[in-house]
Amino acid sequence: MKQEINPQETPRANAFSLWMTSPMPMVTLTKTFNVGVLLKASRKSGIKFNTLLCWCIGKAASDIQEFYTLPEQGKLYRYDRIAINVIVNNCNGGINSCDIAFNEDIAVFAADYNRLTTQVANECRSSFLDDYMIVGTSAMIQTELDCIVNQYTDKFCNPMVMWGKYRKKLFSTTLPISFQFHHVQMDGGHGATFLEQLQKEINRI
Repeated sequence: MKQEINPQETPRANAFSLWMTSPMPMVTLTKTFNVGVLLKASRKSGIKFNTLLCWCIGKAASDIQEFYTLPEQGKLYRYDRIAINVIVNNCNGGINSCDIAFNEDIAVFAADYNRLTTQVANECRSSFLDDYMIVGTSAMIQTELDCIVNQYTDKFCNPMVMWGKYRKKLFSTTLPISFQFHHVQMDGGHGATFLEQLQKEINRI
């Protein structure tokens, strides 16, 4: 469910006043994650690495209240559920977007992920969910990346989690992940908490 709320009646009142009309209200944080456990879980379960990472992102976000509030076109909205958006390479050589509702059950989320992304890839048509707070993701696994700063457009204020190819070393596997968010939605401290929570979810998978 999506509902417009009065910014002045929320903890984000000051941030709304300061950043809603800013020409560049996005903040980007980057953290290097230990993803060795996630890679092992992927091999053991047969679930793709990126699918498991998207589930961890959804799980970490779902436990942080700020993720359920989002500025859009000068207004503030509250949501009661979260979905993950992924970019899909389609059969014509282009890309499409695909929204997948977060589910606490990893197996259900993975099945939905596979079904929906396959459908989008074959039909070359994006699939969107209404009334969900969308956490965007973008995986550029063709190369190792240190940091990603996404374009800013007032048509899409949603948080974005982005990464490249993981780095395998003798005793560790690491992955730098960039997290971009609108300053009205949350402060840097909330973003840092999310990144810490994401590492915990990866470790628990």
